[in-house]
Amino acid sequence: MSAPGNIFVPLAFFGWTPFIIFLYKKLDARLVPIIGYVAGWMFLPCANYDIFLLKNTKSTVLGLGIFVGAYIFDQDRLLNFKFHNADILIVLWCTASFLSSVFNGLGVYDGLSTILYTSIKFGLPYYIGRIYFTDTDALKTLALAIFIGGLIYVPFCWIEMIISPQMHRLTYGFSQTSFAQSLRDNGGYRPSVYMDHGLMTSMWMMLASLLGSWLYYCKALPKKILFVPSLYLLLILIFTTIMMQSAGAVAYLLIALGVLYLSSRYKNFILLAILLLCPYLYIVARVGYSWDGRNFTDYIAEKFSPSRASSLQFRFDNETLLLNKAFQGSFVGWGGFNRSRVFDSKGKDIAVTDGGWIIVYGMNGIYGLSVFLVMIQLPVFYFLFRLKPEVWKTEAYAAPAAMAVFSSITQIDNLLNAMFNPIYMVVVGGLIGLFIKDPDYFLVPAENIISDMTKNIITQGTRFIGAPLSRNSIFIP
Repeated sequence: MSAPGNIFVPLAFFGWTPFIIFLYKKLDARLVPIIGYVAGWMFLPCANYDIFLLKNTKSTVLGLGIFVGAYIFDQDRLLNFKFHNADILIVLWCTASFLSSVFNGLGVYDGLSTILYTSIKFGLPYYIGRIYFTDTDALKTLALAIFIGGLIYVPFCWIEMIISPQMHRLTYGFSQTSFAQSLRDNGGYRPSVYMDHGLMTSMWMMLASLLGSWLYYCKALPKKILFVPSLYLLLILIFTTIMMQSAGAVAYLLIALGVLYLSSRYKNFILLAILLLCPYLYIVARVGYSWDGRNFTDYIAEKFSPSRASSLQFRFDNETLLLNKAFQGSFVGWGGFNRSRVFDSKGKDIAVTDGGWIIVYGMNGIYGLSVFLVMIQLPVFYFLFRLKPEVWKTEAYAAPAAMAVFSSITQIDNLLNAMFNPIYMVVVGGLIGLFIKDPDYFLVPAENIISDMTKNIITQGTRFIGAPLSRNSIFIP
């Protein structure tokens, strides 16, 4: 058992579960997963402790900490989970690597270890989402927490944009990312703060800006947070996101807000449907060798930045190498142990793996890739068929709408970046739970119907974010 860094690394990891248990004792049970996932993902170290079959990463610590706390203090909710047909996809994904291990001769033990790892990394946050975030109030509270999390990251981002990514090294004794990748073309640095990479941090700030912007537009954002007008805080957050110089994150923010606004204004979901189709169009184009990306990168080099175009083409070229190797694998892929990577005659790994989809395709084949894509997009399909676009801008459904659009954006981002965040799976589980709560019920807005549990959450949510929440929707026949 080993990991880089100083004494604060094991203290943070092994102290997180007691901290979550403490929160369960002091707060409403539905607030604890929100605080646990948001605060933990923002500040826990990017390190590994390999214990038995368990890779003790941030995702593992977060999921197990909340699971243990819920088992002690909220066992009824934890054990009263009702399996739905929509949950089959997460089961298929968590077991996909087992099939890859067995059919590639890696053994049952390796297959079981991959089930455990995938279940904790993907299945557990999905499960937490399914049991805790199945109504609009809970999703709104999660959205507000992410927005506030982005605000908390603002000063850290500015520090690192000026002096370079140093917060993780100063706190935990080692740098979690390459210094060279933090350098920006126009001067300054791309901040990483306490996340694995600057791109991951940029997407986090983009998500916070998206949720804050749409909630503000829909009048679902509190007017003040800690006595500061929310509009000022939102503008600071958006400005910081732009100044981080991540063109992809800024583009995603504009696209997501455009889809939300235009869809709700013109009462048409075609733009969101296009977002859902983009990953499939890209994969078909790449797998069929009909597109190598050069026309796109040539345009970027001419109109924007030659260095960024070169970096993007480098990804495409390496992706082609990995595609060639993936084609040689089985229907369930190559499995683990770097079998899907490309090596030269001397045994040197010659391909850089960036895209999430090519990683899944190489390791788990067409089977795993198909399951993974549909699993992430399933709540968006529910969203399209269960909720009319004109309702997306209501106060009740502002947070679920923004989260559904963001889920589509993450699949597009995964085409070039493998930046997994367990909160994304919490969102997926929550959205699915929202729409399958009762198939005989229809989602409609309602006013002045507040349950006792919701009142409790509102009271403690006020202490947490500095402003009250409101209940604006229920499931009614």
